[in-house]
Amino acid sequence: MRFAFHDLHPTQFEDFVVEVCHELLGAGVQKFATGPDGGRDGKFVGTAQAFPSTAKPLSGTVIIQAKHTLDAIGKFSDTDFSGSSKTSTLSEEIPRIKALRNAGLIDHYLLFANRRQGAIVNEEIEERLRTQTGVPSVYLFGTEQIERYVKRYPFLAETLRGFEYDLPLRASPDDLANVISAIASVQSDLKWPTKVTATNIERVAFRKKNQRNGLSEEYAKHITRNYLKHFGVIERFLADPINKKTYRSYDEAVADFSAKLIAHRSDFETYDKLLDHLVSGLILRDGDLRSHKRLTRTVFFFMYWACDIGDTEDVDATSD
Repeated sequence: MRFAFHDLHPTQFEDFVVEVCHELLGAGVQKFATGPDGGRDGKFVGTAQAFPSTAKPLSGTVIIQAKHTLDAIGKFSDTDFSGSSKTSTLSEEIPRIKALRNAGLIDHYLLFANRRQGAIVNEEIEERLRTQTGVPSVYLFGTEQIERYVKRYPFLAETLRGFEYDLPLRASPDDLANVISAIASVQSDLKWPTKVTATNIERVAFRKKNQRNGLSEEYAKHITRNYLKHFGVIERFLADPINKKTYRSYDEAVADFSAKLIAHRSDFETYDKLLDHLVSGLILRDGDLRSHKRLTRTVFFFMYWACDIGDTEDVDATSD
């Protein structure tokens, strides 16, 4: 069974990692409060009860770090995570770990990430951490190992199920990615206008729809100024019988997004933030969407403008 760790909120993933470490190290694992952590999300001081083995457990100060990603196919080898650039996750963490080592506050470093591991990359990262931080004892835990712990310790599965009642707004990017890939594959053949053209869509007045949903005038202007001129292209593409399969994916995406927007409306201060959070999260979670950010936003805002998503109940179907 696969577990959707990318669907968790970062703080939920941190809480889950602490639960794993309670089992591996002992009940003395301490979780730090959310905020600047100085290279640590948790700490254990003493002799571990079962890691890396009961025969030779770790002893001393163990620092625990949890790194969460929304990317469902994220890997340890991704350059934004383990690359040599100053902005990669590891490059930013190394000085913090080194500072702990220089202060005598760490003997062992455990790094958990919901990313796939490879044996060679794993060894390279461990060696880099040991060399650049001075910490001699480094262990990495990727999705594969974490999943094994969930299967071995049933209470961890119960912990994950408990998170389901408090999951943040997430929607599957798969159907939208199918639409974006289909449009992108013929993008150079499409005639993208430089100004707004007429469409055949019957919908409620945009202004009235925005009032109904609580979308600000500023955000509405952002949509019309930057994306409206391309909505006609999207409409014609989806209406073409040759793209029937793509339209089914579009329809599936609409159904999913509509339900999410309704369920999570009260979680956001404004509808602007709700829409932007949803589309930004989709882009973060899929490589095809990240490669076509503007096109992704164009199709997403087309869904809203065409009244496929967003509340339109009790509003007369009139045009602007």
